[in-house]
Amino acid sequence: MSFELAMLAASCVLCFVHIVLASHAASLQRGYRWTASARDVETPPLTVIPGRLERALRNFVETFPVFAAAVFLVHVLGRETALSEWGSGLYFSARVIYLPLYAFGVPLLRSLVWNVAFTGIALVLLASVWPDL
Repeated sequence: MSFELAMLAASCVLCFVHIVLASHAASLQRGYRWTASARDVETPPLTVIPGRLERALRNFVETFPVFAAAVFLVHVLGRETALSEWGSGLYFSARVIYLPLYAFGVPLLRSLVWNVAFTGIALVLLASVWPDL
């Protein structure tokens, strides 16, 4: 398995971590009866950490499909290079760091780390069209 595909697989695991943390935090706030219900009743917004974990999950879900598509693109085209390795490594590492930064409300550094993950995606995409880098 290539490094890029390994980072994609690790990112899938990270997605599950996001889902589990966000859902359990919401259940702790709202109760497990709410979790098991049809959720037809209006509920107040999630507070502090449960809300942050929900937003971090949503943010991950916004970037992950683009990362996955970029990794598949370089793999199918046979353009896995040092550039795509760096990009996929940056994406995964930054997303791992981003989760606790968001959960604990670290403002500026969190945005910087998000930009590192974005740059990782851009590097993978760049490798797909410019393999000689």
